Amino acid sequence: MAISTLALAALVGGLLAGTGRAVPGKAAATPVTKITVTASEWKFKLSKSTLPKTGKVAFKVVNKGKIGHDFKIAGKKTRLLNPGQSQTITVNFAKKGHFAYLCTVTGHAKLGMKGTFNVAAKPVSTSTSTTTTGGTTSTTTTVTGPATTVNVSMKEYTFTLSQSTVPQGTITFVIKNDGIEPHNFDISGVKAGAIIGPGQTETWTVGLAAKAAGYPFLCDVPFHADRGMTGLLNVT
Repeated sequence: MAISTLALAALVGGLLAGTGRAVPGKAAATPVTKITVTASEWKFKLSKSTLPKTGKVAFKVVNKGKIGHDFKIAGKKTRLLNPGQSQTITVNFAKKGHFAYLCTVTGHAKLGMKGTFNVAAKPVSTSTSTTTTGGTTSTTTTVTGPATTVNVSMKEYTFTLSQSTVPQGTITFVIKNDGIEPHNFDISGVKAGAIIGPGQTETWTVGLAAKAAGYPFLCDVPFHADRGMTGLLNVT
């Protein structure tokens, strides 16, 4: 009886193979791109800064600096990594675009620990010029698109923007400190404004390209971002 059962199983297997019917198996694993992120004072170095197509990326963040750092991108963040520590976070980039990354430790982004990761998109091509008139510095970055002006009010501990969604192009930020403490307006990976005192103003112009993830902004004065001085500018 055992021999007959084995023979029948072999016959059925042969018939299935002859018909070309697929035998159920494990689904192919989704490929994950591995990228190493090296953190130090005051910069990040990525082994790859551009992903040719949408998909998953495993960022292995290694702190080779002398103080603690973290790494945040697309809503995901490592823990605070002490010197010599590392952590891997996996991000699924379902949309094309430019995604800002930064160290969220107070003041570190302003010192240079920020940048842009490109997914199925070329790095933004811009030209920048800086002028100083009467002690006021104005930086202009050219990107194709209309010109827009955004008024930014800063006070304890919040930003109020005249509009939080703007079209791609040249954007002029008119920034005023309406609070009683010093503040600044820092668009992560783009430009960090000067820290200005109560009643003071600052105006600067940059070119911003459309980006699905938007442009995070914050105040770099210690502890102000922790108290709520952060936000997101959407550029369409």
